[in-house]
Amino acid sequence: MSDQLIPINIVIGDRTYRIKIDTKDEEAVRHTVKIINDKIVEFKTNFAGKDMQDYVAMVMVWYATLQIPQTNQQIVEGEMLQKLQSLESALDKALE
Repeated sequence: MSDQLIPINIVIGDRTYRIKIDTKDEEAVRHTVKIINDKIVEFKTNFAGKDMQDYVAMVMVWYATLQIPQTNQQIVEGEMLQKLQSLESALDKALE
């Protein structure tokens, strides 16, 4: 059963968004928003003269890139598990 959805306001860059989330996810969402806003400030410091949309886009690329190693690792682990199961099955058949 899912927790009750609660409305919260988040601010990313200069904009406020009202979203509904599970109560159990509130801390994680607020932490993620803080990371995003901290990174926007960092990009604003390093790349002066852009507009907020540019900074938000830069953060999106940065954040998405962080996810790639985890995704690749999950794929490798899944393939390895499948090969190990296949090997185990072959060994079981050979021992029968």
